[in-house]
Amino acid sequence: MSNEDITLTAGDAEVVLTPGNGGRIAGLRVGGTELLRQGERYGCFPMVPWCGRMREGRFRDGAVEHRMPLNAPPHAIHGTARDGAWSVARRGTDEAVLTYDLVEPWPYPGRVTHHIVLAPGSLTLTMGVETYGSSFPAQAGWHPWFLRNLGGEDVRVDFSPAWQEERGEDHLPTGKRIDPLPGPWDDCFGMPGGVDVTLTWPGQLELKVTSREEWVVVYDEQAEAVCVEPQTGPPDGLNTAPRLVTPLDPLEATTVWTWTRL
Repeated sequence: MSNEDITLTAGDAEVVLTPGNGGRIAGLRVGGTELLRQGERYGCFPMVPWCGRMREGRFRDGAVEHRMPLNAPPHAIHGTARDGAWSVARRGTDEAVLTYDLVEPWPYPGRVTHHIVLAPGSLTLTMGVETYGSSFPAQAGWHPWFLRNLGGEDVRVDFSPAWQEERGEDHLPTGKRIDPLPGPWDDCFGMPGGVDVTLTWPGQLELKVTSREEWVVVYDEQAEAVCVEPQTGPPDGLNTAPRLVTPLDPLEATTVWTWTRL
């Protein structure tokens, strides 16, 4: 099937997918109001096969060191799949399945499957990573750019993490866990009971981002948007907390966004 844009609808909610542009969710409109920052680099893109920054673009798998392109010098950031064209495996009125085959510069053959399901009050995103051969370390997550302002007051971000990953001058976790600090943030937080973050645009909309995963990066240093990024491990996690994808044990993660009008 072609990778032309796809529009999903459910109730008064509408999602636009752009398979040809990194398999991203280009828009999410509720009652005609767009919630995601617009632009070819924005919306919400899948971070896979790693999330956030990878130190100097290097990761080890056993004794072998691999190097990824430094697309955020001096580091590599957010995986390779957001730069590729995804294929449409299935599409309906309120759901779609997109796939992406892992190719160079990623050194291992595998496939990513992204299942997007829209309901009148929620969006459920499920991503799976499977190998075509040997095992490899991987991460998966989502990088949504929620608009800071929908025409009223700025959004409020509420969450209660158990810890914050201390961030070094190189923007990577030092390995030390600290008590959560006030924002602004470009930081990774631990939520062992699962990601649970509430975005409130006062008088307009409340949106909850939840996931069974225990890691979330919150980025709110830009004027236009706020990012709440559930992911399966911390930044540089291929090196510090590797999770192996094996033929018998693929990597799967889900995030659910639910919203209510205020």
